[in-house]
Amino acid sequence: MRTKLISSLLLLGLAGCTVGPNYVKPQLATNPTFHEVNPTQASTAPAPATLDAWWTGFNDPELVRIMDRVIAQNLDLAASSARVEQARAAARHAQADRLPQGSLDGSITREHQSELSPLGKIASHSPSYDRDQTLAEVGAGASWELDLAGGLRREAEAADAEYQAAEASHAGVRVSLAAEAADAYFRVRGAQARIAIAEDQIRNEQGLLDLVKLRTEHGLGTARETAQAEALLLQAQATIPPLKIELETQLNRLDVLMGAAPGTYAAEVTPNTGAFVVPSIDTAEGPASLLRRRPDVIAAERELAASNARIGAAVSQYYPSFSLSALLGFSSLSTGKLFTGAAFQPAAALGLHWRLFDFGRVDAEVQGAKGANAEALAKYRGSMLRATEDVEDAIVNLTQAEAQHAVLNDEVAAHVKARDAAQDAYTGGAVSLIEVLDEDRQLLNARDSLARTHTDEARAAVAAFRSLGGGWDAQASGQESVTSLQ
Repeated sequence: MRTKLISSLLLLGLAGCTVGPNYVKPQLATNPTFHEVNPTQASTAPAPATLDAWWTGFNDPELVRIMDRVIAQNLDLAASSARVEQARAAARHAQADRLPQGSLDGSITREHQSELSPLGKIASHSPSYDRDQTLAEVGAGASWELDLAGGLRREAEAADAEYQAAEASHAGVRVSLAAEAADAYFRVRGAQARIAIAEDQIRNEQGLLDLVKLRTEHGLGTARETAQAEALLLQAQATIPPLKIELETQLNRLDVLMGAAPGTYAAEVTPNTGAFVVPSIDTAEGPASLLRRRPDVIAAERELAASNARIGAAVSQYYPSFSLSALLGFSSLSTGKLFTGAAFQPAAALGLHWRLFDFGRVDAEVQGAKGANAEALAKYRGSMLRATEDVEDAIVNLTQAEAQHAVLNDEVAAHVKARDAAQDAYTGGAVSLIEVLDEDRQLLNARDSLARTHTDEARAAVAAFRSLGGGWDAQASGQESVTSLQ
């Protein structure tokens, strides 16, 4: 009776208990606003693009079509999705470990028994002994590990958190791929625009060279002027090959991102006569929004929650674990009498496992779990700092690219006027060819710089959207992760 009383008190004391610290999401201090102001707050700026599908804000149908293909066909994204399914299965498995387990087994064994075996020597003296025997067995068994200390519950918590971390990492892959595809696309557009500028400049230089040669034939020009015009033409022609290298490599990059062999979709990305617009970036919510938008920050926080649950799982090893098992079966040497009362063979067992003399190892496991938790906390805080740094850097780059774009627009307009005036003056004999050549050279550089800066501005906007965690529906994904394991 005393033993039963002690056992009952022990069970009542541990029932419903979950050892280890309960997880509390740490509060990270953040600034109310980003250090840099919103770079596109002018009244003429396009409306801010939604973060979920920010690429639609560029008003470029070709970009939207490419992004749809990347999301649907990219192989890295497919592999990431498979990893999420693995994490989901692991979480379900951990939940199932807390439930009773059952099985149904059956067997029929035909045996010709040895008369020289220990059992054969004894049984062979019986007049009715038959060496040929058939043993039939069937039974249903069940077992249940009583999670009195909550170790299995903590393991399930950790598995759930790791599944949610895998979901966040999958969203991070999507964000990165979307930004990478948009970056490649704008590099393609930039190369196409710069090639068009260079070809236009080549036509202008060719016309100027023809004019110089005509003047030389009539004794109004010199061989030096002809050589200078030819040199400027060759200079413009030399800018084409590097730009074509950039164009082809980025087209190949886009094809691979869309899950296709290089060259599959390249012909569709023809030079676009319509200019894309750079949407404004909405940073009104400040750094605090990164805690719920940035997939890497979310994944780091979920890994922290998992490591906290692992502490409880390690602490549970200090306590004994109990298991209940039962078997309802039939066993008979005659298959015709298998399901009879005489063949009925029930069994029940209560198991105890306690690492009573292994507390040194348990201590080490607990300390290891606490160390992993401290590491996860540092990584979580570090991920938030890096996220804020990414946004600040992206905003600075976009701000300065916009400022440079505005200046270069005015510079190109001024160079066009100066070049046209110089050509008219040269035709009239008022200035030398050197002045015309110098204006052409400066105009070429300014137009090329403007096209490059426009590309850089779009790429900076892409980097800003990526740094803000744009490219996935954070709210919908958060709701799915809550209900997926229920």
